[in-house]
Amino acid sequence: MGTDQGGRTGTDQGGRTGKTSARRSRWWAVARTPVGACAGGLLLAITVLAVLAPLLWGDQAAVVDTSAIQQGPSEAHPLGTDSLGRDLLYRVLVATRLSLLLALAATLLGVSLGILLGAAPSVLPRRTGRLVTAVVNIAVAFPALLLALFFAVVFGVGAKGAVLAIGLATAPAFARLTQTLSASVAGKDFVAAARVAGVGRFRLLVRHVLPNIAEPLAVNATIGAGSALLAFAGLSFLGLGVQAPDYDWGRLLGEGLNRIYLTPAPALAPCVAVVVTGLAFNLFGEAAAAALGVRTLSRRTAPAPAPVAAPAAAPDSLEAGEAVLAVEDLRVSFPGTNGPITPVRGVSFLVRSGEAVGVVGESGSGKSLTAMAVSGLVEPPGQVSAGRLEFLGTPLLDTPQRALRPLLGTSLALVFQDPMTSFNPVRGIGRQLAEVAEEHQQLGRKAAHERAVDRLRAVRIPAPERRARQYPYEFSGGMRQRAMIGMGLMGDPRLIIADEPTTALDVTVQRQVLRLLGEVRAARDTAILLISHDVTVVAQTCDRVLVMYAGRIVEDLPAADLYERARHPYTRALLAAVPDLGTDRDRPLAVIEGRPPEPDRMPQGCAFAPRCPRADSRCLAESPEPEPVARREDRRESHKETHRVACWHPVEEAGEPAAKTVAGGTA
Repeated sequence: MGTDQGGRTGTDQGGRTGKTSARRSRWWAVARTPVGACAGGLLLAITVLAVLAPLLWGDQAAVVDTSAIQQGPSEAHPLGTDSLGRDLLYRVLVATRLSLLLALAATLLGVSLGILLGAAPSVLPRRTGRLVTAVVNIAVAFPALLLALFFAVVFGVGAKGAVLAIGLATAPAFARLTQTLSASVAGKDFVAAARVAGVGRFRLLVRHVLPNIAEPLAVNATIGAGSALLAFAGLSFLGLGVQAPDYDWGRLLGEGLNRIYLTPAPALAPCVAVVVTGLAFNLFGEAAAAALGVRTLSRRTAPAPAPVAAPAAAPDSLEAGEAVLAVEDLRVSFPGTNGPITPVRGVSFLVRSGEAVGVVGESGSGKSLTAMAVSGLVEPPGQVSAGRLEFLGTPLLDTPQRALRPLLGTSLALVFQDPMTSFNPVRGIGRQLAEVAEEHQQLGRKAAHERAVDRLRAVRIPAPERRARQYPYEFSGGMRQRAMIGMGLMGDPRLIIADEPTTALDVTVQRQVLRLLGEVRAARDTAILLISHDVTVVAQTCDRVLVMYAGRIVEDLPAADLYERARHPYTRALLAAVPDLGTDRDRPLAVIEGRPPEPDRMPQGCAFAPRCPRADSRCLAESPEPEPVARREDRRESHKETHRVACWHPVEEAGEPAAKTVAGGTA
């Protein structure tokens, strides 16, 4: 307990101050670099000039002197005068405010509209979202300046039309960026957990997705402001932007261009102002990217989804009894180049109230994908089908999502493999737990927070009141995993799906997490579906074991019978590959020869046949279905109902070898 509860004491005392200090140190380190110092100094000077110039020199810039029309640089007029004798230096300085305000307004419009368009597919219905994405993709194909000229003609000349034109022209790039960043965050475990908890699409976007992509969006918006300034100057230069009597740098540039060969200063001065200010924005954006550790604009296009073929028909129904979860002929398919790929094919099992069922198998056997399909987390273009998929008697595939939200949000809990990615890193632990109570139990903010503290206390988080205000990075790995279990307990879970909940945890913390799951199960009669690579953990924790291979359940047996009565050669091979204190250290470790088949290249017969020493021609030609089996001396009907094996030649004797001999060791 000492490692789990006290391992982060120093960090806990630092709290948010530590996080803020680290970020400040990064900014200070960047500010001391040549790029950071130059960007900061330029922006500060330009900002001060934009604020003070109209106040200090606004009147002088408007004075008309007919005796000094179109003069060159002189002591009285360092940059010369315009066609009305007005001092160009004062006009360039005063134009700083309007030029910056218009560029920032266009940038704000473009960023806001781009975020709305980029986030819309996550909120809108599927067809409407695809339409918005298609429009964005088409708009991105056109150069931004070309779009700005087009919209400027549509909206008419003037500052207002130019702001709208540049804002609309820059929006597609930010929309594409938002889509790309949102897609990277949408695959995180904490988003999946919020979705299972019943958080609506809009709230999921606002609370969990957008806060995690705010930093790269802000960095790219800063760089985009420099581009907007240049575009605005271009429109004003062409006469489509700011109109008299107002003036900005682009308008001053256009007026001075006519006499550039006689007196270049009137044209060069606003040009230099545009270049320097645009450079300041770009340098600041690069410095911010270095400080925050993010990248600037990157564009990627997702491939178009391919159609998925309809799944095969379901076999005969199972007897559910008092099942919390009933799964029958579950299939999960994804589009492939040569047709649909089905990583999960025909999985059937029951999880009864208060029962702990373990799922074991090699990586890629379909364990986690089965859990995702049961939880409704398989996103298009993936397709889930089943002869029967019921949770607490409710068909999950036929019930509308709106009706499923209250059920899954309160009665189903998920504990993911990596506790660090299971929580939103920019929100406090207590707020994330309280969100479940606010969404489904209609509790107020204060009451929901109190319940979150109570749930943290229930899963043995020390000082829960203080911990509820902390962020995920301030928790140790074991505490994050227990907090994740506490999130599931915010409702009244009838089933907890734990997908590798003890991965990357030390043995002591692993035992604490498993013990906590057992206590929750005993106290609430909660069913548990435990997915793990560790056969020993499953055997010690669960009532039944499901052994998966190549997307199918090849053996379903009581955990008490796992070591002595396992009948499938693959199950026996998995057990033999686990070393123990009695393993001969002078001999190579036992392994299973070969590799599991790829999901898109499944063999015709038994998938394990190429690696099985008992395989014959029938195994290579026909795929076996799970059938009830019993020991020779134990032919009771009850045993037949609890032990099923999908094998043409199941192992009969406990001492019979289960796999080929490899490198001197028997697997």
